[in-house]
Amino acid sequence: MKTLKALVMLSALSQETRLAVFRQLVEAGAEGMVVGEIGQALKVPPATLSFHLKELSHAGLIRSRQESRFIWYFANYESMNQLIAYLTQNCCRGQPEVCGIACTPETKAKPARRKKAAA
Repeated sequence: MKTLKALVMLSALSQETRLAVFRQLVEAGAEGMVVGEIGQALKVPPATLSFHLKELSHAGLIRSRQESRFIWYFANYESMNQLIAYLTQNCCRGQPEVCGIACTPETKAKPARRKKAAA
């Protein structure tokens, strides 16, 4: 990733509402969300939300798909991962194993699934 692209993405995320929208879409996963759901979840008026969605889209952090009269928005995980890689590529002089978990993104532990008992 080029520095200019990283700056555009970081600039888009440096605003409170846009960061909240992006995090909401990351949490929504591959299913994404329609505009109304995003606005309702974050209590953001439609005109304001439209502006912020445009900025995030321009930065390449989200994508959209129109379905009938609804517009679905999704986090662009590829772009997000490229930004994370850009920010950590020189961690500990290119040796993240030296730093331990400091340069490793956090992951949520998945709860163990119960096996069904045979009847």
